[in-house]
Amino acid sequence: MSLNDTEHNAPRYLSTKQAARYVGLSPCTLNRMRVTGEGPRYAKAGRRVVYDRADLDAWIEERKRSFTGETGA
Repeated sequence: MSLNDTEHNAPRYLSTKQAARYVGLSPCTLNRMRVTGEGPRYAKAGRRVVYDRADLDAWIEERKRSFTGETGA
């Protein structure tokens, strides 16, 4: 199985626990960031919170910096 096969079969929407692992945060931190508006975009599926992988990737891209003193745009 190639990497592309793995990515193709991966679920598009992730639970909070899965999304936290994907971006390298704890689920508690991701929950707090969602409440304060600092976190990535999410959707509600009934009572369940889900994250789209594309939104997680975009959120990480928006936070890339070249040096520690650089601020976001």
